[in-house]
This record gives sequence, structure tokens and C-alpha cells, in this order.
Amino acid sequence: MIYSVKDSPSRKRRLNQNNSFFLSKVLFLSEGNMNGISNALNGLYDISGVEAGQHFYWQIAGFQVRAQVLITSWVVIAILLGSAVIAVRNPQTIPTAGQNFFKYVIEFIRDVSKTQIGEEYGPWVPFIGTMFLFIFVSNWSSALLPWKIIQLPHGELAAPTNDINTTVALAILTSVARSYARTSCIAE
Repeated sequence: MIYSVKDSPSRKRRLNQNNSFFLSKVLFLSEGNMNGISNALNGLYDISGVEAGQHFYWQIAGFQVRAQVLITSWVVIAILLGSAVIAVRNPQTIPTAGQNFFKYVIEFIRDVSKTQIGEEYGPWVPFIGTMFLFIFVSNWSSALLPWKIIQLPHGELAAPTNDINTTVALAILTSVARSYARTSCIAE
């Protein structure tokens, strides 16, 4: 332990107590007493079953799925697909307002991808664009769409990104894509 000249005896005692507490925990775990870790993990597993509020569930292929998240995700996907179809269904040589808007959005996503990834950004634009647009429209849907007027047997509708399951799914997709990108760069 290194003490400075200005350390008081009570501060030295506190530092020694903190270090001895830390060392006792390390020794406790290193002595093969993994029972404490398994108890802690069992406690976390028990907590994961706790739910806040009521939820409306569907049974799909033997799995219990939150219907609120699926319904609002489908609405967001319908908004994205519908607006894209409407904007590009009748392309003009002089672009319409919808075509200009989508061109601006695509160029924005392409430019962000290029600045973040570098010169090899091309194959990643569709993935980054899809993630960006889904998250963007999901977040704005909570502010602009009147979800409360739709009545469900249990619970209420909210933005898809309001649910931790959607956030985890998007994080897993991003992690898998990043792992793929790193291994493909190493393989080359």
C-alpha cells in the first residue's frame, strides 16, 4: 500500500479495510466456493420473471409473445414500407417531393455509414439504414400515434422500442453484424 505524506491515520485505516474486504472476496471466490455465484445467478433469474404492469400475450408456435410489441412493430414496418412504396411507385425524371425526401434520407444514411465505417461502407448501408429507420420511426411513433385509443384485453400499446425485448433483439443483431464484419476483415 502506498501512502502519501498527507494521509491521515484514519484514511490509512479505511484504505486497508477496503483492500482487505476486496482481497477477502477474491480469496472467497478463488477457494472454489462457487456456491455464492450460483446463488447470485439464481437470484437474478428469479428477478427476471418479475413483470411491471399487465401484458397481452399471444401463443405462437408454443412460445409466449407480447402482442403489444408485435402489433406496434407491424405498424412501424407498415409505415416504413407504405411510405417507400408510395414514394417510388411512379418514378419521375423530375423527382417528386417524396422521391426527394427518400433520396435525402438514403444519402444521409450513406454519408453516416461512410464517416463511421470508412471506404468499405457500401455493403453495410442497407443494414444500418434499416436499423436507423426502424428505431427512428419507432421512437417517433410513441409521440405521434395515439396508441392509447386502441383497447386491449390486458395492457396498452406503446412504441416497440419501449420494450426491453426489442432493444435486446436490435443489440444482438448489431453484435452479430459487428462480429461478422470483424471476422471477414481478419479473413481477408
